[in-house]
Order: sequence, then structure tokens, then C-alpha cells
Amino acid sequence: MRLGLWTLSPLVLLNLAVAFFGDTHVSPFSLSFLEQKAYALVAYARHRPTCLVEGHAELAPLIRAAERRHRLPAGLLEALVEVESNTLPHRISPAGAMGPGQLMPDTARWLRVEDPFEPEPALDGSARYLAAQLARYRGNVKLAVAAYNAGPGNVSRRVPRNGETEFYVDKVLATWKRTRPAPPPRPAARRTARPTQRHPPVDRPSAG
Repeated sequence: MRLGLWTLSPLVLLNLAVAFFGDTHVSPFSLSFLEQKAYALVAYARHRPTCLVEGHAELAPLIRAAERRHRLPAGLLEALVEVESNTLPHRISPAGAMGPGQLMPDTARWLRVEDPFEPEPALDGSARYLAAQLARYRGNVKLAVAAYNAGPGNVSRRVPRNGETEFYVDKVLATWKRTRPAPPPRPAARRTARPTQRHPPVDRPSAG
């Protein structure tokens, strides 16, 4: 029994560290995504000393700037980040996704985001990735959001029903209704005054 506990201790410590430092919920005995979670913890350990000294900029302006820079629909990245990480820059998911936009290690490397916990480059990477999905699916927001969650190789002409992505898409779109700016009011239509119609006088019988 002691041998079994000793064997399990690295697994338990890994998952507890992800839960504690990543502000997430994961089973201590989870065997899933071990490599990704280990990568995320190493990235977090590299990032944290600088973060403690310098702190972080506010996320909202960085999100809006990334949306404008990559021509995303206004409020869409903000909604996605809120659903992904609750706008927490140090969030680590049970699958090892990192940072405000929850980039997986392979995705972060592909996007050349060296520090997924540093908000500005992390948000820029998430915006670039989301913009690539919008281009891939010709502006279809539902499919682009689905591909951000499930990977573009798992999305074709419809949102996959895998027990996660369909709910994720609904949640992002519902949040987007709140985060996107209201459309500008339509200018009031000018009413042209109708010319008054003058009727010819009507002959009335005289009283008499």
C-alpha cells in the first residue's frame, strides 16, 4: 500500500498544484493531459516572479485593442475570455490550457506566445487564433468559436456535439450579446410636410 501511495504521489501533487496555482477544479487522481499540465506549471513558475514585481495591466483595454488590431467583431474576444478564464490571467484548466484565453501548449507554441500568462501577448495570440478561425469559416461566428474550443480539425459544417463544445458555443454567444456594443441609433426619418389640399368651394343652398 505504501508503494502504491508513493507511486501516486507525483500524480496527486501535479493535479493539486494545477488546482491551487491555476485556480481551477481537477481531480487529484486525474490521468488526463499530464504533459500539458506539467508544461503549464513550468510556464507559470517562469512567469510568476516577474508578475509579482511588475503586476499586470488591466485586461479590458488590452482585449479591445486586440479586437481592433485583428478586426474581430467588437466584444467577441471579451466574451470568449470571460467564458474561458473568467478574465483571470493565471488560470490553468484541467487540460493544461493557460492564461486568459486558455491557450493549449501546442497552440501557444504555434502562435509563438512565449508567456501564455502575460496578458498582452496571450490576448494577442488568442485574437490571432480566433481571427484565423473566422477566416477559415468565412465569418461564421458559431463555427469559429467552436473551432477555438475543439480545434479546427474537429469542426466542419456544424458545431460538434461532443458534450462540451455545443454548450461552450452557446455560452460564448450568450455572453457576446452582453459584451458587444449596442448598434448606433438609426437617424430619425424626416417627415415631409404634406401639401394642404384646397377643395373648391361647395355651393350651398341659401336659407330662405
